[in-house]
Amino acid sequence: MPDGLVSVDEFLARVLADLRPAAPVAAPLLDALGLVCAEDVTAPLSLPRFDNSAMDGYAVRREDVATATPDAPVELPVVGQIGAGQAGPSRILAGEVAKIMTGAPVPEGADAVVPYEWTDRGASTVRVSQAPAPGQHIRPAGGDVTEGDHLISAGTRLGPRHLGLLASVGRPTVSVRPRPRVAVLSTGSELRDPGEELGPDSIYDGNSYLLAASARRFGATDVRVGTVPDDEDAFLALLHETAATADVIVTSGGVSQGDFDIVKSALRSLGTVWFGGVAMQPGKPQGFGVVGERRVPIFTLPGNPVSSYISFELFVRPALRTLMGLAPAVEPMTTATLDGSVSSLSGKRQFLRGRYARGADGATVTVRPIGGTGSHLVGDLAASNALIVVPEELTALESGTQVQVVLLDRGAHE
Repeated sequence: MPDGLVSVDEFLARVLADLRPAAPVAAPLLDALGLVCAEDVTAPLSLPRFDNSAMDGYAVRREDVATATPDAPVELPVVGQIGAGQAGPSRILAGEVAKIMTGAPVPEGADAVVPYEWTDRGASTVRVSQAPAPGQHIRPAGGDVTEGDHLISAGTRLGPRHLGLLASVGRPTVSVRPRPRVAVLSTGSELRDPGEELGPDSIYDGNSYLLAASARRFGATDVRVGTVPDDEDAFLALLHETAATADVIVTSGGVSQGDFDIVKSALRSLGTVWFGGVAMQPGKPQGFGVVGERRVPIFTLPGNPVSSYISFELFVRPALRTLMGLAPAVEPMTTATLDGSVSSLSGKRQFLRGRYARGADGATVTVRPIGGTGSHLVGDLAASNALIVVPEELTALESGTQVQVVLLDRGAHE
């Protein structure tokens, strides 16, 4: 590594070293979407709970209609009607049938259901023109899930199908790792909120929106704290207030070598935050540690928007995955064919913006470099959907080379 720098992998290891999944909470089912199940779930009942009809038709004793054909239908009395969730005959005797709707419980004595299409749909009597097979059109109790079956393992990320299953067996809540509360703030006296009037030396704060949106897209509960001027006392006051409720704090700006980089100078006095250079471009200046009585993890990201966003993807996102119990903490990269040549600095891992695309054949995947390397180029960042990774030891890659790619359009539920 260049003098004084740590590698990307080493810094990430420092970030993840002491992080553990958050303590489980009981969440209502819809609030659990995308979260990690923290319990092994077994079935408290069977599905279906009772034998029920798979068709609208007539519940019959098969032996009563075994000879039925279109030319010689069997006519039987209808002793009642059974609808799903409605009372009806609970038993039929020899020579009787009951009209039955889909999902309704099959009455005792019946061992098949004749669909309407095989009958004249009679009300008081019915003519059956085709004989069913034993058990035909009956969904047996426990045919899907048996009481005591293992349904969901701890560590499973819960999707719609899991939640539907939990609801179907009567579970109103499930134990999950909660969504982290991520507090995001930008530092700089020049920053203004969108919609405010700009002065001759002011700019709009895009970073806190970029980072808060990234946290929300991932599945965290974000709190965009907003901006704080270049004043150490104001920054520390807001930081300690934020640390009382947040699970993770993310700042941007104020971590380089300037006279007004107050994040570094303010937090160094606490003695709990590391600052240094990481052998990467963009995003060299980084900081990480803990603040407050609750020892809340804090990420101090660079102020340039591209550097800040890439740092979030590489370091904050794995930390959030760890807190949420998602494994692995670091998502695997994919590969693609480079569509265009690129250059890089020796000794630093380069992350270039690119456009990842799959060919019409479904098998060919390419990534095309987008824009320049400047860490202020948010237009190019918005146009990209991937990061092209150039290893530290390489200074150039030719078009057609297989490269590693970090896909950016990833949400918590994907």
